[in-house]
Amino acid sequence: MKILTDDVWKRRGFSLLWDEKALAALGKPCNVQSIRQFFALVGRWPEELPSNDGNTLVVAGLEGCLDLLAPPEAESWLESDLLAAILDFQSKFSGEAALVFWLPTGKNRIRMNGATETYSWICSAPRSQEHLDIGRILWAGAESDVLRILDPHCPNTDADGPAWIGLHHPRLS
Repeated sequence: MKILTDDVWKRRGFSLLWDEKALAALGKPCNVQSIRQFFALVGRWPEELPSNDGNTLVVAGLEGCLDLLAPPEAESWLESDLLAAILDFQSKFSGEAALVFWLPTGKNRIRMNGATETYSWICSAPRSQEHLDIGRILWAGAESDVLRILDPHCPNTDADGPAWIGLHHPRLS
């Protein structure tokens, strides 16, 4: 498992974040985009992004979309619609901007298989026994490049403990 303790995730790449303090440090709540606003921006990205001094786009609502869809539909939507939008964002900014998805319950819903270091998303009730292979879907087989974001100010630096605030991938392909 790879660890990230600096703040490069705030300026570049693609991240899943669940720590409210880290979210607040990126900017004002009014600058967070809904998932609907995010999709409306595809192909028409602003020159300056609304968070983190123009370096970051924070998106809320992904978790709700995943919870509303049955697992097969969620997987299909992630693979086609969301991944295409993420790649369009990366293409526009040439990897020089950060895309952060806010997942309030992400820490409790994302699991890593220790043997394979693959990540999955635990579906919501009544499908809580099912999961989505988000690593395979979102990181297109590049799960080995995924970094666990750890809060460098947290006294407990356990990668599975309170310091773990999100996941980061430097660039999807």
